[in-house]
Amino acid sequence: MKEVENGCMESFHSVLKKEEIYLHTYQDSKETRRAVFEYIEGWYIRKRIHSAIDYITPQQKEDEGLKKAA
Repeated sequence: MKEVENGCMESFHSVLKKEEIYLHTYQDSKETRRAVFEYIEGWYIRKRIHSAIDYITPQQKEDEGLKKAA
């Protein structure tokens, strides 16, 4: 199971670098942290579809789980 978890994180880091980090030049670490946060919260979780969860967003997946739990 640990290999699967590492694979998911390696995939995420690869996507983060290709879609955000390598495309911008940051002035300082504060700007970098803010940009990474905005990428994750504004794009990766809410709008970017993921093949591992049937081509929906993580937000949609979480919303489905909450509906089932209610």
